[in-house]
Amino acid sequence: MVRLAVVLLAVAGATSVLPARSGPAGTPDQADVVFFEGFDAAPLDRSAWNVITDFHVNNEQQAYIDSPDTIAIVTDDEAQGADGGALRLRALYRPGETRQLNRTFDFVSGRIDTRDKVTFTYGTAAARIRLTAGEGLWPAFWALGAGRWPDTGEIDIMENVGDPSWVNAALHGPGYSGDTPLVRRRPFPPGEDATGWHVYAVRWTPDLLEFSVDDDVYYRVTKAMVEEHGRWAFDNPKHLILNLAIGGAYPQAVNGVERPYPGLPAETVDLIERGEATMLVDWVRITR
Repeated sequence: MVRLAVVLLAVAGATSVLPARSGPAGTPDQADVVFFEGFDAAPLDRSAWNVITDFHVNNEQQAYIDSPDTIAIVTDDEAQGADGGALRLRALYRPGETRQLNRTFDFVSGRIDTRDKVTFTYGTAAARIRLTAGEGLWPAFWALGAGRWPDTGEIDIMENVGDPSWVNAALHGPGYSGDTPLVRRRPFPPGEDATGWHVYAVRWTPDLLEFSVDDDVYYRVTKAMVEEHGRWAFDNPKHLILNLAIGGAYPQAVNGVERPYPGLPAETVDLIERGEATMLVDWVRITR
């Protein structure tokens, strides 16, 4: 398995606890890479990744569970063109099967993060991701600080609500959380969409966040822009999150669907029942 060390990257630089190993061809110089996860062989490396369960927000319709049905390293045809293996987060329809937080869920899915294992302050976080088109699916690649939300600061590097023609980036913090004014959609050019492989990234400096898809920078947010709405919440360590949510507040705000589930039409329920609702991640990388 190709993997770099678990790293704590701070303003002054990086400290590796294991020797670095090379990433895939075309990546930045190895000296600049402080964390790389290639998802090339099972099982998931739990020294770097936490599997999240018993967590529910935003009226989402899934329970996150720790199961190879929802979180797996896949290879060959199942990896769908990844360079080696891929992380597969998959949503499944299991009505009434899972009860968490005093609620019974009809869907299960997967969420992992690097909290307390890999954190960084400034640098570039990137991931190569392939999504499923399905109205109301809500995959995301994002970064979050430790502490109370939204004071801790949230960087949404990539979000999608099932419309394959666009993805978005957003920031959340004190005074600009929830329906944040700091958000931008990025439409795909003709012949491309979110069901293909794309590299989603954020470059983070002490006074700028710069979002890109396949090296095309489409949104720049300065500290001054943020401070028009509230305190700059992006000078503390963040950890990375990958998750596939189902329905809920954001998809419903976009598509207006109320039934059979908030934000989730029957066609997407059918897609989930067939086991075809997935988020594939080829690799994740943090560079200085």
